[in-house]
This record gives sequence, structure tokens and C-alpha cells, in this order.
Amino acid sequence: MPHCIIEHSASLNGDALLPLIFSGALNTGLFESDGSDIKVRSIAYQSYLTGPERSDFVHVTIKILSGRTTEQKQILSKSVLAQLQTIERPHCSLTVEVADIDRASYSKVVS
Repeated sequence: MPHCIIEHSASLNGDALLPLIFSGALNTGLFESDGSDIKVRSIAYQSYLTGPERSDFVHVTIKILSGRTTEQKQILSKSVLAQLQTIERPHCSLTVEVADIDRASYSKVVS
């Protein structure tokens, strides 16, 4: 059920990042084997600062239902980061964070 939200500099191709993040999440074995529960989307930023010199960045937030172990979260983070590292982009910051969604307050409807 993860919601994978890619925030990135607009100079990067968000459509090219989507399958990388999807594969990174799928490869962990933590979700449906066909990936049907993995949702990935990207947001490109035109306006941003990355320290004293502006450079490209990719930050992925992966929101998952609470209850996973720290080890499972680390596996997920590292798998997604490994996929991101396949893009050849010098001076590009790559970061991944895994955040819990409170099960008690999460609501979902599929129509």
C-alpha cells in the first residue's frame, strides 16, 4: 500500500523516475507480488535551493501503514535508494524517507 511521493528538481524527468521507485518498492517483497498496491507519483520543483550552489535533487517519501519493523523500513529505503543511484546525474542529491501512516485514522475507498 505504499504511497511513494517523488519530489525532484524540474530538470529531471519525473516519468523516468516513476519505474525506478516502483521497482525499488516491489523488490523488497513487502507489498503485493504484482505491485498492484504500490502508488508512485512525482512533483517537479522549479523553485528551490540546495545550499550555496543550486543542484539537482530527488527526495522520495514513502508512506506506509504503521506496524512495519525498523528493519523492514530500512530494507525499503535502501532498495529505493539503490534504484535511484542508477540514474547518471552528477551533483544530484538522492534521499529517501519512510513515514508511517496511522492505521487507526487511515481511510480508503476504491470505486
